[in-house]
Amino acid sequence: MYERKIIPNLNCGLDLIGEVLYGKWKIRLLWFINEGYKRPSELQRKIPDASRRVLNVQLKELEEHELVSKIIYPVVPPKVEYSLTEFGESLIPVIGALGQ
Repeated sequence: MYERKIIPNLNCGLDLIGEVLYGKWKIRLLWFINEGYKRPSELQRKIPDASRRVLNVQLKELEEHELVSKIIYPVVPPKVEYSLTEFGESLIPVIGALGQ
């Protein structure tokens, strides 16, 4: 995995937001998960320009930043759903304002 040579300064709020939400599809992913699209295939249909791999990487990063939580159901084939955490839900009004 890629390791950064320069560690970002996360003491500034703008740098923190840039670090957490940097990615072409992350804001859309948060918005669509909030709207009720929770399965990876549903998110892929909502964002057809993004590859499945890119969406998976960005969902994993959102999960690492504790904006979304991942639920894996023990069935065959495996069923995965994403939902917003309380922190992720707090960003929805900000994302809505950006959309305006």
